[in-house]
Amino acid sequence: MILTDTHTHLYSKEFDADRTQLIKTAIKNGITRFFMPNIDSDSIPLMYQVEKEFPENCFAMIGLHPCSVNATVQHELQVMRHWLTRRKFVAIGEIGIDLYWDKTFIQQQQDAFRAQINLAKQYGLPYVIHSRNSFDEVMEIVNEFKSDNIKAIFHCFSGNVQQAEEVIAAGDFKLGIGGVVTFKNSGLDKVVEAIDLKNIVLETDAPYLAPVPHRGQRNNPGYLMLIARKIAEIKNISIEEVAEITTQNSKYVFGV
Repeated sequence: MILTDTHTHLYSKEFDADRTQLIKTAIKNGITRFFMPNIDSDSIPLMYQVEKEFPENCFAMIGLHPCSVNATVQHELQVMRHWLTRRKFVAIGEIGIDLYWDKTFIQQQQDAFRAQINLAKQYGLPYVIHSRNSFDEVMEIVNEFKSDNIKAIFHCFSGNVQQAEEVIAAGDFKLGIGGVVTFKNSGLDKVVEAIDLKNIVLETDAPYLAPVPHRGQRNNPGYLMLIARKIAEIKNISIEEVAEITTQNSKYVFGV
């Protein structure tokens, strides 16, 4: 059984004390593929360190997180463009719009999102979407590129069935399902029940959004098993089938 975590911040400082052991334990338990989204120019060297230690298991993306979009946005985007000319990445991400904390730079977030989808198009890469309190704003831009049919993952999807169907209809998209699916009254169980497993990939978003019974604690890569078990329960299938299909979905998106 091979499980794939399509979204994990393994380079985060929250893992400095035990990162290597956590990854080794996860690999031993069948969670062997980890895809790391970038945040901004500061996180790039940290991400590379993890990738260098586990080159067969950890894969780097490049992108500017919407919460890092501010007055320095043009410089940050130039850094992303620079790195794209220097080496290969598995995706552009994570990118999108976040209106939860601050709406000061909403126009810059929208412009940066468009610019980075264009980079995905230019380099033939998929992209990974971050959307918080911004579903309609994100989908408006996503639909501008619908005819390009770029592969993408809607990370940490937490909407309803109608919104899930809207995402899937927008292009060659997968829904990233994480720990929220284990939360009581999240409603995400209904989405998973209604949506074909071919449209789903698994993720932890570690160190954030730990699944039940660890909700509110530091998330870690090993908890992907709890997410997979919950989806198997909802779908009334084996965890092995969940692992096989969602890992194949990840290979389809990322090409590795």
